[in-house]
This record gives sequence, C-alpha cells and structure tokens, in this order.
Amino acid sequence: MTTAVPRCQVLPEHDHSFSFRIDGKEVTRWHADREYPRPYFYPVNGPSGESLTRMGHPGAPNHDHHQSVWFAHNKVLGIDFWGNQSGATIRQLEWLALEDHDEACRMAMDLGWFDGHNPAPLLRQQLVCEVKPVGDNREFTLEVQSRFIPESHSLEFQQTNFGFFAVRVAKSISGHFGGGQITNSEGAVGEKAIFGKPALWVDYTGNMGRQNNQLEGITCFDHPTNPGQPTGWHVREDGWFCASPTMNAALETTKQQQLTLRYQLFIHSGPVNSKRWGEMKNHFAESRAFLVQKANRPHVMWEIVREKGLPA
Repeated sequence: MTTAVPRCQVLPEHDHSFSFRIDGKEVTRWHADREYPRPYFYPVNGPSGESLTRMGHPGAPNHDHHQSVWFAHNKVLGIDFWGNQSGATIRQLEWLALEDHDEACRMAMDLGWFDGHNPAPLLRQQLVCEVKPVGDNREFTLEVQSRFIPESHSLEFQQTNFGFFAVRVAKSISGHFGGGQITNSEGAVGEKAIFGKPALWVDYTGNMGRQNNQLEGITCFDHPTNPGQPTGWHVREDGWFCASPTMNAALETTKQQQLTLRYQLFIHSGPVNSKRWGEMKNHFAESRAFLVQKANRPHVMWEIVREKGLPA
C-alpha cells in the first residue's frame, strides 16, 4: 500500500530542531538546543525563500537575546526570563505531538521555565504551533498558542513591556537599517505612532531583494481572547516588535485558571492590504483554541484538536 506524502510536514532533525515544510521546502525551523537560553523559530522564510527574521540586533551585541521569533518575559516573580544574563532559562522538556496533513502541520511541546537555581521549573508552558499555507504564492501562517501552568497554586507575570511574544525582523526590512515600514490595524505608521498603542495587529514590511517591488513582510495578529484587549505593542524602528499583554498591568496564571495566549504570524508578499488583513483577523478570531489530549489511535500517545472536540 502506498501513501502520499502530506503537503505540510514537521520533521525532527539533529540538534533538537524541527523543520516545518510546505511542498518539501522548509518555511521555518524550531530550535530547542540548550546552547541558547530559550527556544525560538529561525529562519522564517518569505515567499522569496529568504528569511524575514534574523538572530540578534544589527548594531547592538547586547541584544543577542533577540532570537528571530521567540517568547519570554522579564519579570516573572522578579526573575528576568527575557535577557541572557540572569541565568534563567526556558527548556524543552519533551515533544508531545507532531502531525502532518495536507492543509497544515502541527507540533505540541512541553516546556519548563527554570530560575537558574532550582532543578524544578517555576512553571510549564504547553506550546502548540501550526504552519498553514495560504494560497499559491508561498505565503503561510504560523499560529502559536501557549498555555502557562504554574508548579505552585499561582504565579504572577509582572507589569512590563518585555513579554510575551516577539519578532526580530531581517535587517533589510527594518525601518532604521533597511527602509521597511511598521503599520498597525488602526492605520498608524512608524514607531512613534504605534509604540504602546492598542491594536489588533502589527505588520513589518520591506524590500527583501534588489528589485524595488520585492516587498515581503510579517504580520502578527493578536487573538481577542488574550487578556488586556486590545493589546499594546512594543515596536522599534531598528527592527523588532512585541505583543505586550502586561504592558499596563500584571497577569496571573493559576492551576485552575491557566493563562492562555494565542498569536498568529502571517508571512506574506506585497504591501499591507487592510481589507485582506481584516478578513484574516476575523478568521483567526473565530477559530477555537488548540487542545492536546490522549489519542485513541495505535502507536500515537497524544493528538492536537480544537476545543469542544473539533478536529484541528
């Protein structure tokens, strides 16, 4: 019996990395090697095949914690999980599910947040990621859902701009270094107009090639079930942006009411199209959260479904 290879695949590879592929071509890769203090996605390849993100700041070596697409927080019970100096780390404990399908591929991971002193984690993060092609132009979405589970009864993420989900864009599409442009859902343009302001999405678009019309970009959509709606954004012309649900207030997660955050990146070609972006925002807003549950299939321990049993 022959079985066709699914269009979308997530493949485990060396150095604790997982390659997400569409039509046999890698679009992004998950890295969990302990050489780095936290996991991250790199590259994030646009339709041209070039990465729209980078590792680190183009001009500041003290920003090496900017790892392409990553999540962290710099005030967890006063502990800095954002920078690289505190000794605190986020570690992959195990992968739970890897799923290949024609319409999308998915990964579920169990992560631990360690303070750098105690062998047990302060909290666990159940991470679910989905890569899904959009149309026939090599565009795709990367949906990232995090559910935070404290080891104690409760845990507070303190008020700060630095957390939870951030993107360091390629030098060529950053505003300062490459002439790219930051735009948000309210029609504002540039750091001064967007920094700290609430928005449903933020986009960074610029020229990824030597031809002036080779525009590509990354949009981050904030799900309406995330706390602190609409979320404030930490953005910089030097090439990074971050959805910051703790910008104006602290957040708590408990064993009974676990904090869940959902974001979707849209990797696109061409300039921002407000009508199309609005449709994508609505579609993401209407989608249900992922659940990781025991599988009722041979040789499979866990499976990824949508809430209320809807298939993912």
